[in-house]
Amino acid sequence: MASIPRPRATRAHPPAASRRTAFGYARLVALLAAVLLLGASAPASARPEFREGFFLAYPSAVGSRLDNVPSNQGHCGVCHWRFNGGGPRNPYGAAVGARLPNYPDTPQGRRDAVLSITGQDSDGDAYTNAVEITDLANYLNTPTFPGLTQTNVGQVSQVTLTDIQNYLTPIPGSDTTPPVVNVLAPNGGENLIAHGPFEVRWTATDANGVARVDIALSTDGGATFKPLALATPNDGSFVWFVQDYPGAASRVRVEAWDPSNNRGQDLSNASFTITAPAIGLVPTTLRDFDLPGTQPLGGGEIQSESECVQCHGNYDQAVEPVWNWKGSLMAQAARDPLFFAALAVANQDARDSGDLCLRCHTQTGWLGGRSTPPSGSQLVAGDREGVNCDVCHGLVDPIYEPGVSPPEDQAILAALGQIPPDMASGMTVIDPTSAKRGPFNDPFQANHGVIPSPFHREAGLCGTCHNVSNPAFSKQPDGRYAPNDFDAPAPSFDPYEQFPVERTYGEWLMSEYNTPGGVYAPQFAGAKPDGIVSTCQDCHLRDVVGAGAGQPAGVPIRPDLPLHDMTGGNTWMAQVIPDLYAGEVDPQALAAGATRALYMLENAATLAVEVAWQGGVPVAAVTVTNESGHKLPTGYPEGRRMWLNVRAFDASNALIYESGAYDAGTGVLAHDEDLRLYEAELGISPGLAGALGLTAGPSFHFVLNDSIYKDNRIPPRGFTNAGFALVQATPIDPDWPGPEPRFADGQHWDEAHYDLPAVSDRLEVTLYYQTTSKEYVEFLQNENTTNQAGNTMHSAWTGNGRAAPVAMATEVVDLGASAVDGAGSPPAVFGLDRPSPHPFRGAGTLVYRLSERGAVDLAVYDVNGRRVRTLLGVETAPAGVHRIPWDGRDDSGQAVASGLYFIRLESGGRHANERLVLIK
Repeated sequence: MASIPRPRATRAHPPAASRRTAFGYARLVALLAAVLLLGASAPASARPEFREGFFLAYPSAVGSRLDNVPSNQGHCGVCHWRFNGGGPRNPYGAAVGARLPNYPDTPQGRRDAVLSITGQDSDGDAYTNAVEITDLANYLNTPTFPGLTQTNVGQVSQVTLTDIQNYLTPIPGSDTTPPVVNVLAPNGGENLIAHGPFEVRWTATDANGVARVDIALSTDGGATFKPLALATPNDGSFVWFVQDYPGAASRVRVEAWDPSNNRGQDLSNASFTITAPAIGLVPTTLRDFDLPGTQPLGGGEIQSESECVQCHGNYDQAVEPVWNWKGSLMAQAARDPLFFAALAVANQDARDSGDLCLRCHTQTGWLGGRSTPPSGSQLVAGDREGVNCDVCHGLVDPIYEPGVSPPEDQAILAALGQIPPDMASGMTVIDPTSAKRGPFNDPFQANHGVIPSPFHREAGLCGTCHNVSNPAFSKQPDGRYAPNDFDAPAPSFDPYEQFPVERTYGEWLMSEYNTPGGVYAPQFAGAKPDGIVSTCQDCHLRDVVGAGAGQPAGVPIRPDLPLHDMTGGNTWMAQVIPDLYAGEVDPQALAAGATRALYMLENAATLAVEVAWQGGVPVAAVTVTNESGHKLPTGYPEGRRMWLNVRAFDASNALIYESGAYDAGTGVLAHDEDLRLYEAELGISPGLAGALGLTAGPSFHFVLNDSIYKDNRIPPRGFTNAGFALVQATPIDPDWPGPEPRFADGQHWDEAHYDLPAVSDRLEVTLYYQTTSKEYVEFLQNENTTNQAGNTMHSAWTGNGRAAPVAMATEVVDLGASAVDGAGSPPAVFGLDRPSPHPFRGAGTLVYRLSERGAVDLAVYDVNGRRVRTLLGVETAPAGVHRIPWDGRDDSGQAVASGLYFIRLESGGRHANERLVLIK
């Protein structure tokens, strides 16, 4: 197979301060909040002023855990529960705060306030603040935190507990004796049923106490281990939902650390058995869906949006990250009832396949080890934040580039068991520290650790979850797909060697948008002055002018602040989520998100209608042009569709013809012989269907699908059949006549023809988009035999307008005005290949059709009727469709001034059509 080009191999990274036009890639993710303020680490003199006062008082503590810990460099945890600072203070911080009013507001005054409580025991652990901070001779672990103890450390946040666990209370003497650990269960011989709960039990004792306990699982007799719990309390019991790694060589290891960092451990005395549950049409296990990247419990602490909102929300809804993220479907990825209905059927079809889905829809839950069982039943409320701030702003580029990637990435990647070969299928790499990553690199000092990240300017970050393949199938030499051996990882983790489920990123990768020049699309470009878009972020996190945070003071106003709306085309789910999660979501934010999604839909396509009279009968040619950077529509294909509704009326306004009729009361789309429906139909091959006892052909059983039966979705600008074949996105249309490809190279539009009744007087054409179809919703309800998710989805669908289709574009043509009164006067109509406003700033194209050879006059007029540009001056043209470019200049070669203009087409001496345009 030909190699897939990585975008930045052909485009150098721009300077960090330049506009976000870098040629690259993204996970849409969902970039949010915290790192909008990213800047390089500041020197010591720029530390927050209270930190400065503390280290002036205690210079010997510089470089200690009180200064830096691996998961939060330059933290504020000496005084604050939140190691990033702000919010309530711990007992030591509160004591310092009480003294500050008595001293001058200067560095020396703050130092003196700190020194004034040296004799106190702020945290009540029997050691004075002075001993905890300065007595390095008589204790094993000083300096220790003067405000934290084993009893209150659970209140801290924004730090990995294991980084500070041994630095809470001074340890006298020289303790070298490790804790004594004894695994009680499972201790050998048990038979554990996967997906169900099992109580892991142990004892761990130490003369100085046990600081923390870690639990791990081995499925190969103790050769390798996966973590089950980290820093769990030493209470002797942990409820483990057993992962589906069937086999008879499993053991559990319990490790315990005392305050001196001495480690004791015990392993199950003998192996126990894990047995797969008796569910699933296909006997896959978790091994079939194991993928490289950061694994559960390996990504550090994923913080909640409630941490980010303190600075990045509640100050300006027009630009602030949190408000706009809340209204996005990224924030609702783990609340979406359609997702959970599909998840249930997927797990029924292929056991444990839901783990692949949960990787992206709730990285917080998946990384937290709560994706077992794969139904999502063990997810907690915080996991429902979906693709939240900390996930996206912790993403690490899996492909390390010296001199480009942050230097920290080398160690993070080296620590992985396997590094993802590409950005796809939820194979995330997560920074295990609490540092936030983002696109900016400037001297502003944020309230948290920061790492400027070129990856956050690139579209491949979005590809992590928007280039999805099914690892249970592998591509064969003949181009077909075959299932892998069961209970084993995929032979290749290259996404293009597995069966394609979603290819939004791949479609962009092979488009004109992924070029150094990008594409002129000001309707998507936000505040970008040149109107050029190239990456996912340029359209889905478009530039606005504003501040990325409401505090601290001095947050810069950026001309290229990414708006964190991450809007797609789903306007319907915003109606559903508030009913299902009342009090947990913001209905106003969701409504605002739906409005933004409607804008995206209304600008994603251009509709042009041309009517020619043939033998006294009107024939309509409808052209749909894709204005997006991927297929139209794109994304997860099941039930998602777009179609043309064409209606003709007679002189009495009676409807006499309709194609693409939709019944809002039932959700039924009529499949008439003229229907132009844009969709992808994946399905099951005859061979696999026979083996599974299912019917071959198009199927909604997406995890079982091994074939693409149809995909006539319109490709983007720059489309080539060869390029799309590389990313498994070749257009396929079984109804397309002839040997030619469904779309020619370079074609980013589709044209449909309709023979209308002779008495047609008016034509209305509407392009509709629908998030999900009646057929798919009913499939999810009827196929579900394990839970109520299908019924929940069906009720939400019927109760909220049945996912009513949205009008993307509408054109109305007066057929009476274009009819022919006599021979020799061929009628003509025209359209524009760019939407208003200002379709010709830069360059544009007019499209017109003639029913027969004839003279044509095509010109531009100002509002006073003065002809400013002749595009065709009474020239004879053959019958058919013609495209005429216009560069926005008048007959003298000068760019026309801003204002209103008419473009008029005449044929055979008769006025055929005209269009009013606004040029800015």
